[in-house]
Amino acid sequence: MAGTLLLTGANSTLALPAISHILTTYPTTTLLLAVRNPSPTADANTAKLHALLALFPTAPVSVRALDLASLASVHTFAAAVHADIAGGTLPRLVAIVCNAMTWSLQSGLQRSADGLERTFQVNHLAHWVLVMRLLGDVDRERGRVVWLGSNSHWKGKAGFEVFAPGLPEELEELVRPGEDREGEEVGRGFQRYGRSKLANVMGMWELGRRLKTNKDLAHIRTLALDPGGLMDSRAFSGANVPALWRGIISVLGVLQPLISRAKPEIRTGKIAGRDLADLALGERFAGEDGYYVNGVADGKGECSPESRDEEVGRRLWEKCAEWGGVGREDTVLEI
Repeated sequence: MAGTLLLTGANSTLALPAISHILTTYPTTTLLLAVRNPSPTADANTAKLHALLALFPTAPVSVRALDLASLASVHTFAAAVHADIAGGTLPRLVAIVCNAMTWSLQSGLQRSADGLERTFQVNHLAHWVLVMRLLGDVDRERGRVVWLGSNSHWKGKAGFEVFAPGLPEELEELVRPGEDREGEEVGRGFQRYGRSKLANVMGMWELGRRLKTNKDLAHIRTLALDPGGLMDSRAFSGANVPALWRGIISVLGVLQPLISRAKPEIRTGKIAGRDLADLALGERFAGEDGYYVNGVADGKGECSPESRDEEVGRRLWEKCAEWGGVGREDTVLEI
């Protein structure tokens, strides 16, 4: 599909196979790849991204810095992309894929450069700001906005859940929560992650409702993908993840080809990356919206009833505008 696809977290376990699939299957698409550190010498994961891109030396690709833990970085990035599209340096956006993620487990509560809870800002709020700032640059007939979901957004679905992921009555707690109690760091960290994914799904539906009321933007589609549990994800490695979790994931990773027959949500980044690329660009998803679970071959899946709550979705939307510093002058869509 001709046009530009913007992908955040472009050096992640999910993104790398998605990029490979796009470069081979959708070669007319320009890739705008956002990473926190674009230097291959400073970031080992970015080095993997550049090694992949080196296999496609003539492909139209731009790798740029974007720190989602800084709202100033998001606004600056969006302004630069807008200027490049307006000036003809980049084709119009055919897809914005909100892929980047973070979580804090054993490390406890972490705050962003803006003083907000970091998991929620990176996973949802910063992406919301990015989408709002760039909606005017999205192709109005073919454009898609793709969010990343997770079964962690639905109470009782995720195996590592300790505290339910429902949004707090006072939404301010999403960005300014109290400190974790001793011994609750991992459980609360996973709850914060689940809440950020619930916000993604809820935000996907709310964006879709608002786009449909705007005659100029009504054909832009909004979708979300739960890619499944990626046994090879680097999110499960490192000291931030409990040793028990790492052990479970290691065993599941070895057995994944067998287990996936009974539990299709046990997957790999290579498989899920292709799904993400096709959802963003594939012709068979033209005109579609909604929530897709694991593979996209079987069509749409279920999301939690809470994610479809329109009143909470409206309130969350308004708070994101407040937290993200997005005013009426910053977007083509009414806030």
